[in-house]
Amino acid sequence: MDSVHTDGSAVSPPSTGRVLFFLVLTTFFWGGSFLFTKIGVREVPPPFFVLLRFSLASVVMGLLCLPRLGRLNRQTILRGTIVGLALGITNLTFVVGVQGTSISRAGVINNLFVLFIPLIARIAWKDRIGGINTAGIGLASLGIALLAGGGGEGFNRGDMISTLCAFFIAIHIITVSRVLKDEDVWLVSFVQFCVVALMAAVITLVVPTPPFSLGLTSLATIIYCAILPTVVCFTLQNRYQRYVTPTQAGLIYTLDPVWSLLAGFAVLGERLTTREWYGCGLIFLAVLIPLGIRFAIERRLVFRYLHR
Repeated sequence: MDSVHTDGSAVSPPSTGRVLFFLVLTTFFWGGSFLFTKIGVREVPPPFFVLLRFSLASVVMGLLCLPRLGRLNRQTILRGTIVGLALGITNLTFVVGVQGTSISRAGVINNLFVLFIPLIARIAWKDRIGGINTAGIGLASLGIALLAGGGGEGFNRGDMISTLCAFFIAIHIITVSRVLKDEDVWLVSFVQFCVVALMAAVITLVVPTPPFSLGLTSLATIIYCAILPTVVCFTLQNRYQRYVTPTQAGLIYTLDPVWSLLAGFAVLGERLTTREWYGCGLIFLAVLIPLGIRFAIERRLVFRYLHR
């Protein structure tokens, strides 16, 4: 169906190629955040890195939202705060996880959020997990076991925190779907970014921060993470994801760890052992196979609908 402007004129949806291009571009920027975060936290403590990233993102989003700020009400602030708390924990665990492991492993492990969502839904709302997701969880468990036995440190502290990050990514996604209704997504994102910055500020004040210097390299990483994976990716995702199904979007977003693997190999010189490759491959398949099966089912249902 064509979308409609507020003046009543019809607007044709973008082409499939354009939609796919910008959603893949989104995964590229997200994948790049692993590399730039890894470089940034070498100089800047993780909570301070998150504070600077989301403070800058809040300023940029606030400027973009200037025409909308008059519509900012108590309900939007409350709901934005709820999802912002989940987003804050997600990003704080993300930077600590990336700091403690390779971005190749972190990128693959973070994708486990796809499997955590049905698990959380099962625990919270007694939803059925299903055989497809159960098989995916089994594959992921085997992959983690292989990672635990691979590399110099096995399944290290950074890997465990990256797994926790995947859990909170799932929490954030579920929170957004359960809490947000008809709010202005731009204003909600602005509130979210402010909440994350405030959370990081509190942690920075409470937890002793070792001395550090903010150099040009770390400053560049903060600017990248604030603008591209945060503000720009938000815009692209909300602009184009509406034209694909959640399953199609999930399949596209599995490219995230591909970019982080390539960046780790090409820029940081990361090399995985054979055992680690098998472990990452199983985790990747654990996410990809359930999504692929759901996509095939969707296509079959659409085909039957069109040819009934």
